[in-house]
Amino acid sequence: MAEIREQDIREPFAALWRGQDPFACAASLSGKVYRSVKNRRTLRFEEDGKGYFIKYHGPTTVRELLKNLFQLRMPVFGAENEYRAIRKLESLGVPTMTIRAYAARGKKPCAMESFLITEEITKHTSLEDFCRPWPEEPPSSRLKHRLIEKLAETCARMHFAGLNHRDCYLCHFLLDEKAFEKGEIVLRVLDLHRAEIRSAIPERMRVKDLAGIFFSSMDLGLDKRSALRFMAVYRRGGPLPAGTWVRIWKAAVRLYRKEHGKEPPVAAS
Repeated sequence: MAEIREQDIREPFAALWRGQDPFACAASLSGKVYRSVKNRRTLRFEEDGKGYFIKYHGPTTVRELLKNLFQLRMPVFGAENEYRAIRKLESLGVPTMTIRAYAARGKKPCAMESFLITEEITKHTSLEDFCRPWPEEPPSSRLKHRLIEKLAETCARMHFAGLNHRDCYLCHFLLDEKAFEKGEIVLRVLDLHRAEIRSAIPERMRVKDLAGIFFSSMDLGLDKRSALRFMAVYRRGGPLPAGTWVRIWKAAVRLYRKEHGKEPPVAAS
């Protein structure tokens, strides 16, 4: 068995697992399986009445590795991407998931094994669900503006710090319901297993992420001014190459056509 090359075990698991193999402890957890495909499994479990999720990544096959490469997709070998992305967002002060345990072993891509345990996120609603009624029940201008500005600020803080999400859609931004009841807008970023961190993100990855945001908001009854508000706040993060927003919009429209087989409402207006 490969030696553990990295681990970050926090309470309550630091005390519960002290002196034990974290992989053996993680394997003994039982609960509700939310996802189980190939070498990955996501499980919800409870410890002392509190909910947690564990994402386990097992060894993969050479065939699966080659399939990803032939499809020009960067394969995700384990929980390390998500762990590093969460740590990065923590350092930026961007709300995200709360790590409780992480470990990785093995060095060869096809033999690596890892897991990540995070706290269950409760009393949150995805922006996708929160905004879905807007076409029939438009929000107040103030609420709409505040949400757009917070989303743009969050994306800018990620991107200009060198982190791109790669699954950047409204469903992966959670609105904190408790904060909202107090009049605050707090967005929590999740599903970071494909995220990448560099000194500066490539322009194509910025376009991909922001096209995902625009695409997933096209059916919400928003207008051109909403897009301009998002762009104005995002630009505060730093300079952008000429033509960036045009490329983002075109990519969002292509994605909408591909997914829905028709023109997006905004593009048609």
